[in-house]
Amino acid sequence: MKNYKQIFRGTAFTSKSPKEIQILKDHLFCIHSDGTIEKIVAPDEPDYPLLLDAYQDKNHFHSLAEGQYLLPGFIDLHVHAPQWAQSGTALDIPLYDWLNTYTFPLESKFADLDFAKAIYDEVVSTLLANGTTTALYFATVHKEASLLLAEICAHKGQRGLVGKVVMDDPQQNPDFYRDADTPTALADTEEFILAVKELAKTTKQGVYPVVTPRFIPSCTDEALKGLGELADKYDTYVQSHCSESDWAHGYVKDRFDKNDAFALHDFGLLRDKSVMAHCNFLDDPDAELFAETGTAVAHCPISNAYFANSVIPIAHFHAKGVEIGLGSDISGGFSPSLFDNIRQAVISSRMLEDGVNTSLPAQERGVPGSRITVHEAFYLATAGGGESLSLPIGRIEEKFAWDVQIIDTKLPSAKLPIFDDKEALEDVFQKILYLVRPENIREVWVQGERVHSR
Repeated sequence: MKNYKQIFRGTAFTSKSPKEIQILKDHLFCIHSDGTIEKIVAPDEPDYPLLLDAYQDKNHFHSLAEGQYLLPGFIDLHVHAPQWAQSGTALDIPLYDWLNTYTFPLESKFADLDFAKAIYDEVVSTLLANGTTTALYFATVHKEASLLLAEICAHKGQRGLVGKVVMDDPQQNPDFYRDADTPTALADTEEFILAVKELAKTTKQGVYPVVTPRFIPSCTDEALKGLGELADKYDTYVQSHCSESDWAHGYVKDRFDKNDAFALHDFGLLRDKSVMAHCNFLDDPDAELFAETGTAVAHCPISNAYFANSVIPIAHFHAKGVEIGLGSDISGGFSPSLFDNIRQAVISSRMLEDGVNTSLPAQERGVPGSRITVHEAFYLATAGGGESLSLPIGRIEEKFAWDVQIIDTKLPSAKLPIFDDKEALEDVFQKILYLVRPENIREVWVQGERVHSR
């Protein structure tokens, strides 16, 4: 019989499609030494009793307790790692003021590596504790501190995609926080890419460098062009903000006489490995360009409620074939939990469909066909994130990484309201998505390694 590194026995929920989940009841999940799912065995298969006989008394056999369930690890497509230090503050002022009064002064402090280490250590641990197994991070303009974040992800076992932020335009950025000049910004980015690629050689779960113009208003044309060339040269991921708010969207239109999406594309920044945050103001040609180039949207529903001046039409973009995942946008979004963002994604979509202005007749109030279900929001946080990154993650399926969270619904301090032992698993799944708190997440595994337990 084949020798597996780990075997797990339990019930798992995973996305079959955006609208449909698959329930794997009391299956065996056989994990290869490389951390991928080699085999999934249902209770009615002939191998099932044989594997149980061979493994169930061994150390590397994990049987979930009653009331425990497996979910895929969450994939957070938009995190400002340095902003963890200001999460939960200053969310009531406009985006432009928020950046200049709070965010840029904070991020400028990351020139101090001791300061950076304290915050980066904690944000990676906090996200893991919230079930986030993969995170796409903005760091700061500082090359050394950005590399430190990638090293912390590698050390703690999180799959981290990390970008050294580029902000080189002296007209648009404060004197105390920007790249020294355009050549330095590009040279630092290239050195950062090479250093992270070297680090990745010894990191089981993977770390990845990301080309990261903060957004068009922060960057000169020369920097944007140079970053597009670096992304092409090293085949890296790209991330930025795109058409987030009235102000940001209007700024790009004034500067280039075109929308963000087309301006970014002109600089070579829309590609299959590109993830653009927010995208609330995309029009149909923008969305079609995203679908054509393979560019994904990081949907940040909590942050959008504070800073985006709109609700993004997720259902409409999905129908156009745009890849979409979920992002927390710490600290524009106050919560490090994608459970919270799943809930808000559903709520926001309902408000867009129904409308909020009661002085209008009901049939004129909203945008028909806008709602998404909790199944679709779960898909965005898992399989949609994996597709956005073109990585075999986000599903509990053979050949995918064993990135999972073990949820305990019977925890005395955070018990879910499940009073019927025969309650439909479909209903249990919805209760998990709406009611789980961090303490219900008992263990988190990434690439077959346990990285968090309570």
